Amino acid sequence: MIYTVTFNPSLDYIVSVENFKVGVINRTKSEQILAGGKGINVSTVLTNLGVQNTALGFIAGFTGAEIERALNAHGCLTDFIKIPEGMSRINIKLRSNEESEINGQGPVIGDSELKQLNEKLSILNEDDILVLAGSIPNTMPDSIYEEILEKLENKKMKVVVDATGDLLVNVLKYHPFLIKPNNHELGEIFGKVLKSNDEIIKYAKELQKMGARNVLISMAGDGAIFVTEDGKTFESPAPKGKLVNSVGAGDSMVAGFLTGYLKEGDYKFAFKMGISAGSASAFSEELATEQEVQNILKSLTF
Repeated sequence: MIYTVTFNPSLDYIVSVENFKVGVINRTKSEQILAGGKGINVSTVLTNLGVQNTALGFIAGFTGAEIERALNAHGCLTDFIKIPEGMSRINIKLRSNEESEINGQGPVIGDSELKQLNEKLSILNEDDILVLAGSIPNTMPDSIYEEILEKLENKKMKVVVDATGDLLVNVLKYHPFLIKPNNHELGEIFGKVLKSNDEIIKYAKELQKMGARNVLISMAGDGAIFVTEDGKTFESPAPKGKLVNSVGAGDSMVAGFLTGYLKEGDYKFAFKMGISAGSASAFSEELATEQEVQNILKSLTF
């Protein structure tokens, strides 16, 4: 079973406005409300691809109830911890001439709720895959990912981490199965501006020296690079298509990669599935469907 953890789930209110202007009333052209958060996005795309998984995390208030309802209606399994006070956040995604976002804060997660999460994770075993994805609320310690992996170190399960900065760097010593920084996040870790694929590959291998097993680097319109634990490197330009929605594309790449890996146990195929799922979400109003992923997969020639 794959388990995803989202510490700060959201309801994403996605609005399209033609020629948005500051300081005046703007009218929406279209609106959507979707359950969001990086781990939740991974769960949604896994479900779309026919891979059973369980979404874990923390929810609160009427927004939290809607997040759970929406996921269950979509066919996702959930096992959220309910926080008695506050409400899950609402994130506003504004699409106009440019994309803008306003992200809410979310509820305060206390020690008792963290204990409940650790109890749920303690039953996982080496046959399971754990996905830790996204930011954490500012009320939580920056060491939370590290603390979780320390407790699970002897479980020998595959762990995927999609996070930035110290959240990511501090868990490398626990040898995560897969990490997925984008090229800008990779450069920020080392205080560099990475200008070529060779530089990206060089620093991806530095993360491997620090403990990561496999490093998948998303590069938006420039494609993706994958450095495997067995010394292989795969590079791919971005598939051709019109960018419609960048939200969730990286999370979809993680879901696609895991789907491909579970299906064939082959890193090259997993990489191709990851690219296909990430691109399919980027080219769609919502997260990638199986048919959209398959259509792009057929077009890849490497």
